[in-house]
Amino acid sequence: MTAALLTLADSRLPAGGHTHSGGVEQAIAAGVVHDPATLTAFLRRRLHTAGAVAAGLAAAATALSSSGRHRGQVPFPVALSPASCSSGESPAPASSELVAALLSLDAEADARTPSPALRAASRQQGRGLVRVGRRAWPSPVWDALPERPHSPLALGVAAAVAGLTPRDAAAAAAYLSVSGPATAAQRLLAMDPLAVAALTARLAPEIDEVATADGVPAAADPLLDLLAEVHAARKDRFFAS
Repeated sequence: MTAALLTLADSRLPAGGHTHSGGVEQAIAAGVVHDPATLTAFLRRRLHTAGAVAAGLAAAATALSSSGRHRGQVPFPVALSPASCSSGESPAPASSELVAALLSLDAEADARTPSPALRAASRQQGRGLVRVGRRAWPSPVWDALPERPHSPLALGVAAAVAGLTPRDAAAAAAYLSVSGPATAAQRLLAMDPLAVAALTARLAPEIDEVATADGVPAAADPLLDLLAEVHAARKDRFFAS
């Protein structure tokens, strides 16, 4: 199971994540990010807002997609009990209840993503992850997702069908919320790879903290929304977001 988690958390997974900078390209253009210290501040800010939301959504999608979890009503925010974190159960086939539950969770993701540009980016990555996931971990559970799901939902379903836990999905989502932008900043600013790797590693305790929080938070960051909208209007961008 560890290999599956590492695969999901790998930015090289061909799900489109490498074409997105997580807002750091526009942050660099605006002068918000220009060195390791400002990059660290940006990543920490993103982790505790967009990253926390993604982690909660991914964990909820995993819990819903695991066997027996989708039977009955699941309130929001979703609290993850120890039983729901067990990976001993195999994923359940798609059902009308699961379809409805994931559709509702997708709407929750929309509500927590006020920027149209960020919503579009999330759905682009979600669609890419579904295409990869169907081939890597075939399962009828994929059919329960909307056609273009938000990326954390696709990640959560991938975790479920790969036999991972909600906590695993949350950890992957939290880590990806900083690793992708960190890599993009390294490329755009020609930063020392060792320095970028070190500052990402130093965020590990905070990544773990975000991944172990219960429920789906509604943590917003107007700066990230603004950067995304300005970036989407640019014609000279290197990254899709």
